Amino acid sequence: MAPLSADQERLAISRLFHRFGFGVRPGEFDRAVKSGLEATKKNLLTRPTMEQINADLLTLTVDDLGPRPTPGTFANTEYSIKIRSQIKEMTLWWLDQMVTTDYSLNEKMTWFWHGHWATSVEKLNFALPMYKQNLTLRSGALGNFSTLSKSMYNDGALQFWLDGQENTAKAPNENLSREFMELFTLGVGRYTEDDVKALARVFTGMQVQRTNGITVFNPRRHDNSSVSLLGTNQLFSAEQAIDFIVNRDDSSRFIYERLWYRFISSSDELPTNIRRDAFANRDTFAAVSDLINSEYLYSPKYPMVKSPVEWFVAVCRTLNITPSKAKNANVLLGGLQKLAQVPFAPPNVGGWPAGELWLTSASAQFRLTLTEALLKNSDLADLKRVGLAQRVKYLQDSLGVYQWSKRTSDALNVARTEPARLFLLAVNSPEYVVGA
Repeated sequence: MAPLSADQERLAISRLFHRFGFGVRPGEFDRAVKSGLEATKKNLLTRPTMEQINADLLTLTVDDLGPRPTPGTFANTEYSIKIRSQIKEMTLWWLDQMVTTDYSLNEKMTWFWHGHWATSVEKLNFALPMYKQNLTLRSGALGNFSTLSKSMYNDGALQFWLDGQENTAKAPNENLSREFMELFTLGVGRYTEDDVKALARVFTGMQVQRTNGITVFNPRRHDNSSVSLLGTNQLFSAEQAIDFIVNRDDSSRFIYERLWYRFISSSDELPTNIRRDAFANRDTFAAVSDLINSEYLYSPKYPMVKSPVEWFVAVCRTLNITPSKAKNANVLLGGLQKLAQVPFAPPNVGGWPAGELWLTSASAQFRLTLTEALLKNSDLADLKRVGLAQRVKYLQDSLGVYQWSKRTSDALNVARTEPARLFLLAVNSPEYVVGA
C-alpha cells in the first residue's frame, strides 16, 4: 500500500480521537499529527489490564440502601432523596471518568456496550446495580464477547430491566430471551419465535435483589428440560446456551456490524469485500483493531455524527472541565437531558439512536445553550493568548478537527475577536458535531 498523504493521516488521526476515544486534550492532537498515524494508533490501541483499569478508575462509593421504609414516613422521604442523590453522583462520576481516563479506547467501548446491553436506571431506580453493571462492561470492554455475554446474563440490572426475575418454569417470560437474541447476540431474522420460547425456558430460575443487583439461581423456579434451540435439541444450562448462540457465525457477523455502524458509518452498509474474520474468536480488541487499521479510517467517505454525550465529553476534555466539579453541574446534566442522552438512562432496550437523528433544530439550540454553560467554567486563557490571525487554525488543532469548510472558516474568522463566541461557533460547527 502506498504511504498515506499528510491529509489522509490528519483525517485518520482525527477519527481515532473522536470515534475511538472522547476527543482531545489541549495540545494532544497537534502532538499526534507530528508523531504520525502509526504512533497514534499504537498509543490508542491499548488493552489495559484489570490492575490498570482499577488504577485509572475514579473513586465512587454506592451503598446498598436496603428495603424502602414505610410510604408516607419521613424515613421514606429521606430514602427517596438518597436514591436521587446516588443516581446523580453516579452519572457525574461516569462523565468524569470519560473526561479524565488515560484509556480512551477502553472507556469508549464501555460506552458502546452500555448502548448495546442497554439498561436504564429509570426502571431499576437504584444506583448500585447500574454501577456494578458499569464495572462489568468496563472490565470486559475489549475482551472476549462470549465471556462478556455470560457476565451480562448474570448481571442483576439487566435481569431486572428485562424481567428475568419473573421468568419461571410455571410462567415463562420471554422478554430477556427475545432481546438476548435480537439485540445482544444474533440480530433480527436470525432466530424464530420457537427459539425465543426455548431460550426463555433455559433462562428460568434467576432471582434479583433490586437494591443491590445480586442475582441468585433458584432451581425450584427453573425448567430443567431439553429444548430445541436454533435447530439443536439439548438440555442446556444458561451458560451453555449462551456459548452455543455466541459461537454461531450469525453472532460474529452481527457484532461486527454493530461495531461498523457505531465507529465507521451509521448510514452506509458494510462493503461487500470487508474482512469479517477479525471477530472469529470473539475477541473484541481484535475486531476494533481491524477497523482502526483498515482503509475506512482515512476514506473520505463515512462522516459520523457525535452523540450528545460524546460531544459533551469532547468539549469538556478540550476545556479541562471535570463535570462533577463544575460550578453549574446540575445545569450541565439538565443540558444533557434536553439533548435526550444521559448515561445510565437509555430510552429503551434498543439503546440510543445514531446518526442524523441527533441533528434536529432543537438539539442544535440545546447544544448552543449547553456550550454557554460549559464556558462559565473556563476563561479560555490559551485561546486568548493566540494572535487573531492564528485563532481559527489554533481551534482546528486544539479541537482535533480534520478541516474547516470555507463557509465555517469564514464564519469563525468573523468571530475571532470574541473568544467565547468563536469557541461556541467552533464546537457547534458541522465539522465538529459531524466528524469528517
